[in-house]
This record gives sequence, structure tokens and C-alpha cells, in this order.
Amino acid sequence: MASEESSLRALESLMTEFFHSCTTNERKREIEELLNNFAQQTGAWRHCMFFLSNTRNEYVMMYSLTVFENLVNKMWIGVASQDKMEIRNCLPKLLLAQHKSVPYFIRNKLCKVIVDIGRQDWPMFYHDFFTNTLQLIQSPAMAQLGLVMLKTTSEELACPREDLSVARKDELRKLLLEQVPTLLGLLTGILETYWDKHSVITSTPPPSPTSGESVELLGSLFQGSQYSKLLCQPMSALDSESQQLCCLVLDCLAHLFSWIPLSTSITPTLLASIFHFARFGCDIHTKAKMGSFISSNSSSSNGQLNSGTMAPTSNGGGRNGQQCEGSKVDRARLGILAMTCVNELVSKNCVPMDFEEYLLRMFQQTFFLLQRLTRENNAHTVKNRLEELDESYLEKFTDFLRLFVSVHLRRIESSPQFPIVEFLSLLFKYTFNQPTHEGYFACLEIWTVFLDFLTTKIKSRLSDRDSVLNRYKDALVLLLREVLNRIQFRYNQAQLEELDDETLDDDKQTEWQKYLRQSLEVVAKVMELLPSHAFSTLFPVLQENLDVYLGLQQFIVTTGSSRRLNISAENDCRRLHCSLRDLSSLLQAVGRLAEHFIGDVFAARFSDALAVVERLVEVTCYGSRTSLYDLETAVPSVLKPDLTDVHAQALAALQAYSHWLAQFYSEVHSQNQSQFINLITSTIEASSPLITTKVPEKLLLSSCHLMVSITSTVRPVFLVTLPAVQNIFNLITTESRTRRLPQEAHMLVCRALSNMLLLPGTVNITPRQPAVDDMKALIQQTLPVLRDMVDSVSGESTKSRQICYQNLQESVQVSLSLFPVFIQQPDVTDEMLAFFLTLFQALRVQMGVAFTGQIIHTFLSMFTREQLAASILQEGSAGCRVVQKFLKILQVVVQEPGQAFKPFLPSILSLCMEQVYPVVAERSSPDVKAELFELLYQILHQNWRYFFKTSVLTSVQRGAAEDTMENEAQFTAAMQAFGQSFLQPDIHIFKQNLSYLESLNSKHKLYHRKLFRTSMLFHFINVLLQVLLQKSHDLLQEEIVLAIYNMASVDFDAFYSAFMPEFLNSSQGVDSGQRGVLARNFKLEQDLPSFTQSVQRLVNDLRYYRLCNSSLPTGTIKL
Repeated sequence: MASEESSLRALESLMTEFFHSCTTNERKREIEELLNNFAQQTGAWRHCMFFLSNTRNEYVMMYSLTVFENLVNKMWIGVASQDKMEIRNCLPKLLLAQHKSVPYFIRNKLCKVIVDIGRQDWPMFYHDFFTNTLQLIQSPAMAQLGLVMLKTTSEELACPREDLSVARKDELRKLLLEQVPTLLGLLTGILETYWDKHSVITSTPPPSPTSGESVELLGSLFQGSQYSKLLCQPMSALDSESQQLCCLVLDCLAHLFSWIPLSTSITPTLLASIFHFARFGCDIHTKAKMGSFISSNSSSSNGQLNSGTMAPTSNGGGRNGQQCEGSKVDRARLGILAMTCVNELVSKNCVPMDFEEYLLRMFQQTFFLLQRLTRENNAHTVKNRLEELDESYLEKFTDFLRLFVSVHLRRIESSPQFPIVEFLSLLFKYTFNQPTHEGYFACLEIWTVFLDFLTTKIKSRLSDRDSVLNRYKDALVLLLREVLNRIQFRYNQAQLEELDDETLDDDKQTEWQKYLRQSLEVVAKVMELLPSHAFSTLFPVLQENLDVYLGLQQFIVTTGSSRRLNISAENDCRRLHCSLRDLSSLLQAVGRLAEHFIGDVFAARFSDALAVVERLVEVTCYGSRTSLYDLETAVPSVLKPDLTDVHAQALAALQAYSHWLAQFYSEVHSQNQSQFINLITSTIEASSPLITTKVPEKLLLSSCHLMVSITSTVRPVFLVTLPAVQNIFNLITTESRTRRLPQEAHMLVCRALSNMLLLPGTVNITPRQPAVDDMKALIQQTLPVLRDMVDSVSGESTKSRQICYQNLQESVQVSLSLFPVFIQQPDVTDEMLAFFLTLFQALRVQMGVAFTGQIIHTFLSMFTREQLAASILQEGSAGCRVVQKFLKILQVVVQEPGQAFKPFLPSILSLCMEQVYPVVAERSSPDVKAELFELLYQILHQNWRYFFKTSVLTSVQRGAAEDTMENEAQFTAAMQAFGQSFLQPDIHIFKQNLSYLESLNSKHKLYHRKLFRTSMLFHFINVLLQVLLQKSHDLLQEEIVLAIYNMASVDFDAFYSAFMPEFLNSSQGVDSGQRGVLARNFKLEQDLPSFTQSVQRLVNDLRYYRLCNSSLPTGTIKL
């Protein structure tokens, strides 16, 4: 005893020293080594049992429990039976004796160790494990401890980690499922008992907000429901201790619901009890800052749930109105946990027939809560009520609504017991009274899902489309109007001004842009369902704001060379700012609706679309003519950007209608020729003055994009004759460096001009020969423009591409001749190869075989092994990008049909396997590797006959001789490269290459070829199984198992009789008996689902056996 006492004192001293701020890292490592050595000693657990019983040092307790945890999870199989029994007896007694005195995290760790023992030994050797937990739950004094044990049991046994065999996992789940009815009955009883115990009982409710709510709740929704009276009972006034216990019950239920199937074990009484507590979230008096501990996965290890760390409230303390802040937190937490339980149930898509009635009942009960949340009275508006509620509760409730609409609406919508229109009315009030932008976004997503559901339903029931739409028309009309109001400063200035319009998120958009985009998506979906109504709602609002914008001309005052907007009163400037912001948003809305005027509905909605386009053309012409962006204003930092943005959005909206203009041109141009010509001419005249360095870049780019769309989508033949186009052409061909447009704008204008010259007509131009002052700079300026021109005609007719190449031919030849000069300058070479890559992709036919061969020969001769190695080793550099583009060019070459480029195959293969692959094989180099393996795949796929000569006769004769193999060494080297990539950690390369092998098998029967089948197949299967065992690429588990199946299916007999015994015999870390079990459990099945199950079981159990065997004490004799 004295020895153990001294050991305890020494351990306490060591642990205190370890966590002291002055202890050095070196000393900490020494202490850590001492502690690890002690933990590895046989019988160390006995000392730890003494330490736990006799110390108050938290560090010592946690260390001792960690020793037990390690013993149970890693060495339990080697512990003597008598010792196991002693541990099983002592630890629960220790828990019962100390659970109130130790900190909650020590208590929970001890519970976890006991549950881990149950995971190993229950029910065979630890038959009272679960019974003890149930007894604790039923004991009022121990109920909290029992619930912590139950939550931990659910976490550890229902979804165990990999350190159990599949058979044991299945056994545990079956045992737990047998206990589910009992468990749910117990938990229901606790919730009912505490609710009834603390219910406010009054024979005649006094006139109060509560009784008023009851009348309101029964007003319209689910009138006469058997649960309406229950839900309208006054709220229970729970004391703090009762609240904590009910929180634990709901926490347990939430985790149980995450894995148990929906069944009648989840009784109406249990559901009613959960909804009683969900009402606590609706209580506006429970608002409290919850911090970070409230979450859907709240652990039972939460400090606030520990009876040992919080003094219980005195009797009646919950009823006297003097609740502490902690009690308010628990009341709000009750509502949050109750809604978490509901959401766990609603998230299950697979609903048995006998549970559908329960589901309907659950929705009825939830919508009582929704009506409660959206009820107005004299004291609170809906928005005020929602602002007073806890944010986490609102998030849970919104999650419920999202799950209901996305998963279950299709089941419930047609039920006569479910008033869908009333539900939408409540959802409308809930959406447009959200206290936060995030809450509003989440509700808009729910409406988006609903609109998608409605659109799909109407498309599948075209015969009664009108009756379905009429049912929902009022709701859709209200939704459209309110969403439009919400994006306008005129109606919603306070909230809109809170939105950030500067900081970009991960999707490269600001908070304001996200808000507008999500709102416009809803508008567009309503437009699809109610096109005429949506247009008649939006267009007048647009007209109203346009009138303000178009009326600004009268306020322009010109003094000498300056022009000023004569609006200076603060109130007028603010109103103008709001109007311009609204106009900008409405122009985006009009542009978003463009797709609903084309296609089959073009003729029916022609007049509406024409009115929109004419108005947009008028606005853009007005903006360019008056140059509002260039005016001096009273508030230049605000109004100038507003005026620029309106002009840019008008151009962008007009661009959105380019497809409508194209359809107008092709279908009714002949009847309305002058009308169409006027629209196009005015559009070009509005755009061309903006193509200059003197206008804001936003406006410049909008006009350039509009020009590109007109020339590529509409393609009117008369464009090139317009004076405005001639002016643009002169600007580009004569611009100097000082007046040069920004790079992006320059490329867009060149693309538009090349579209005019190449796409519709046969105009030919001679390339200008610029003076060469700085060849490098000239190349880097010119080649991106030429590349963009080539790319723009890549999908066009042969004639357009031929014209393009004729005009670029001299530039291409000059670029090729300059390539050797700049081979040592990666930044220039990168630009050159990007140009040649685009040429190969778009114009290789036009270039001809001879010149293409010359280019390939030049590249192959210039890229020496040293050159490639130097470039690849600088990952992310320009040199590395050069190699990537070179490999991309070769990919295009090897995919070319016919025999023209086949002579280059040996050189390309040699380059891949002898020059590039050795450099990247043992390095990360993900970008180069991806392109290299893509090239190897294309060589194999597109040139299969280069390796396998298959005659027509051989392919049709069964039992004919095997294919004639050629270039075997190169094929084998390529396969070895693929195999080697599966041994490396890069998961993206692994996934890519596995898909390549599967593709080669599906298209060319790779796995069936004699060479692969006899000398490679089992090696690949072995490598893939080892990857599964190492869990290094678990994200690709399904793909790996499918590949193994496809390889094994080539010859299942050989797989089962030859490969599996050899694989098991060579597996390290398992004995012969375990190998026999593994072999017997791998069923001789040939269908994919059964085979997949067998592979997963093999991998799991082999890992489990290795873990068990590695934990056995040295010298253990295995029978």
C-alpha cells in the first residue's frame, strides 16, 4: 500500500510538472516516455485502479483512464479472464461511487471505458452491461448517469469503429435493435413524467398571452386534431435539474433516431412528448446567448449537463419567475434538442407504409409550432417574435422545413389531411420575417426546392396543369411580389444597406451579389410557372425606375468643358441613389428572365420580349449619348458608381437577349426587317463609343461582351458595313501602346471583329506586320489575341476555320521558327505552346499533315531529357506549365484518326516512358503526372492496334488463337507505370488512373488480354486490396472494389482457387486459424453486391485480426 501511495504521489508530481507552463519540451518528452513505458507494463491497470480511487488530481485520473482505454481497445484479447472480470466489476463501482464528485469530463471518460468493455464482452461475458444502464435510467437519483451511459452506448455500439469484426458489428446492432422498444418506452416515460409533474394546472385559464395563443393555434390549421389540445396546454415550468435531465433524454433520442429505422416503436405518445418540449424554443422569454456548445451533435459530455458541477435549484424555483441565466439556456436548449430529434426522423427518406400516418401526425404537430412562431399579437409582430427566439432554434426549425419540402412534400402534398396552401402561407410569413440574412437565404432555398417540385409536377401532369397552378397561384403571386420588394431599396433600404458589397466569398461573389442572385433565381422560377403574370409584375416596376434615369438629362448643366449633374440636396441624392440601385437590380432581373422568351414560346411571348429589348436599346443609347458616367456629381463616391453600374447592367441585360435576337433574325426577320436592323444598328451605336480607355473598365467590358454576343450569336450579315464597326476596326489596327485597351477588352474586341470576318462571310484580310521593338513583349501581347481568335472559331464550320488559318498562317510559321530561340525562356515558351495547343485543337485539319508533322518534330527534338527534368523539378513554374502543354499537344496528336501521325507513336512513347516518367515517378508532380497518364491512356485507347493486332476473322471466331502482341515492352512499361501510381498517396492521380484502366477494359477488354491476364492481373488486384487495407484512399472505396470485381470476373475460378489462398497465405499479422475464418467468410459469389460485401468484410476482419494479434503480450500461445 505504501508503495502504491508513493507511486501515486510521484505520478501526481509528474503530471503537474508536465502541464506546468515552465516545463520545457525536452522535459515533456522525457515524462511522456516514462508514462508510456509505465502504461505498457503488465498489470499497470491495477496501479491505475488505485490511482483512480485515491486521487483528486484531474491529470492523474485522465491518464489512468487512458491506460484503461488503451488496454480495452488494443490489448483486451490478451488480458486474463480473471483480470477482465475484476475490471468489469471495479470500474462500474468506481463510477457509481464518484460520478457526483469528479469533473464531468472524467465521468464521461469512465463511462466510455465501461462502454468499450461492453462493446467487447456484452452479452457473453458481461451479461448485465445493458441491464445496469437501464436500471440507472429508472433510478431517479442515477437517471442522469444512466442517460450519459446510454448516449455513449449508442455512439460506440451502433456505429462501431473498425476494431471489431463484421460479425461482431452485426451482432451488436441486432442486440441494440432488440432493446429499442424498451429504451424508447423508458425515455418516453421520463419525458411524460417531468412534463406532467411540472405542468401548470388551472381549471379556468386566466386571460393571458398563453390562453390567447391556444385560441389562435386552433383557428385554422388542423382544426379538430386529437393533438391540438395537447399542444395548446400551458407550458411546463421546469426547475433547472429537471431541465437538464430532459435535455439528456432528448440528446439520447436524437442519437438513437440517427440510426434506428422508422417503425411503430416510435409511438404517438413519444412524438407528442418531443413536441411538448419543442415548444420551449417558441418561448420568447428563453432567449439566451448559447455560445458554441449548442449543436445538432451535442455530446453528453457537455459541462452544463453535469449534476456534479451545478447546484440544483430549490423546490419550486422554476415556478417563481426567478430563473437564472443558466436555466434560460436550458429551456432554450430543450427546444433545440427536441427539434434535432424531429429533424433526425424527417431526414430519413425511406418511410415504411405503417409509419406514414405517424409522419403526417408529426408534420401536423410541427406546423402548430410554425403557426405559433408566425402569430402576431398586440405585444409582438412576427419579426419581433422571431428576433427574440434563440438563433439555434430558428436554424433547427428552418432545417425541418427544408427537409420536409425536399424529402416528404411529394408524399404529403396530396393528402386531404394536409392543408398545403395554409402551410405555404405560414412559410411565407416565416420567410419574410427572418431576423438575419442567413435565415432569409435558407428560406429562399426552401422556396426554390418547392418551385422545382411544382415545375416537375406540372410537367408530368400537363393535362391538369391549370388546376394545379390555380391551387398555388395566389401563393406564387405573393412570393414574386415580396421577393421583388426585398431587392429594392425603395421597400427594404435598412436591410439592404447592411449587406457587404466588397468582400468576396469562396464563390467569388459579395454578400450583396449572393442576395441578389438567390432572389432572382426565385423570380425566374416563378416566371417559368406564371410567365405572363411575372412579366406584368416586373415590367411596370422597371419602367418606373427607368423614367427617373431617363429624366436625368434635364438636370445636366454644361459649363465650359465640364458637365455636372445639378442635383445636390442631400435628400434628393439619397433618393436618386436608391432609385439607381433598384434600377440596376431590376435590369439584372429582366436579363435573368431572357431564357423564358425563346424556344417554343418565342411567338407567344414575342410582343413582351420586343418591348423589353426596345426599352433596353433605348436605355443603352441614352446612357452612351449622355455619358452619365462622366458627369460631376454632388456625391461622386456614390452616384458615379451608381450611374456606371446602371449603364453596365443595361448592356448586360441586352446581351442576355442575344439568343432572342438570333431567333428573331432567323424566324421573323423577313417580315420585320427594318425593325430588326434598327435594333442591331442602335445596339452597336450604343456600344462602340464605350470601347475606349476613357470609360470605366466595368462599362468597357460590358460593351465588349455585348459586341461578342451580337457577332457570335446573332451574326447579322450587315454588321461589317456599319460605320460604328469600321471605327472599332480602325481603333484596334492603329492603336499605339499609350492608347492600347486593357488586355481583356482588347481580346474581346478582336474576337468580335474576327467573328464578323470569319463566321458569316468570306472577307479576307492580310495580317499587318508590326514593327518589332521588343520581340519577347510582342509575342506575349500578340499570341493571346491570336489564340482567342482561333478558339472562337473552333466550333464553327470548316469554311470559317479555313479562312482563319489562311490569315494566321504566316504568324504560325514565324512562331514555330522562333520557338528554338526562346526554348530557355519558359514564360515565352509557355505562351507559344498555349497558342500551338489551341491550333492543334481547332485547326489541325487546316494546317495539313506535313506542317503538323514539322511542328511535332520540332518540339520532340527541342525537349531533351535534361530540358524536361529541369522544367518538371520546378513545380508550379512556367517551365512546368510548358511541359504540361507539350503533353496536351501530344494528346491531341495521338487521338487523330487515320495513319498520318502513326509514325510519331514510337517517339512519343519513348518520350513518355524514358524521359518524362523517370523524372516524375518518385516525385509528387501532380500536374505533369495527370497529363502524362492522360497521354498514355489516349495512346492505348486510340492506338490499340499498335499493341494488339486483331484480325476480323479472329474477332468473330470463338476459340481462335490469342491476339498477336506487338510492342510488348512499351505496353508492359505503361502498365507498370499505372500500377506504380496506385502505390503513391496522390488520390487524384489514383482516381484518374483507375478510371483509365476501367475504360480500357470496357472498350478493349484489357483485363481479358493474355499478357495482362497471365502476368499482371493478380498483381493489380493485390495492390488494390492492399490499398483498401491501408485505408489510404478510403474516399475511393467503391471505385476500388468495382475494379477488383471487374478484374476477378475475368476468371472467378482462378480468383477463388488461386489468388485468394495465395493472398491470405502471404498476409502478415494473422495466424492460420484466422486465415481459415477469412477464407470461409469470403463467399464464392459472382454478383457485384455480394462480392462487394465479401471484400469489405475481408478488409475489415483482416485489419481487426492484425490489431488483436499486435496487442497480445509477448510469448502468448495462440491455440
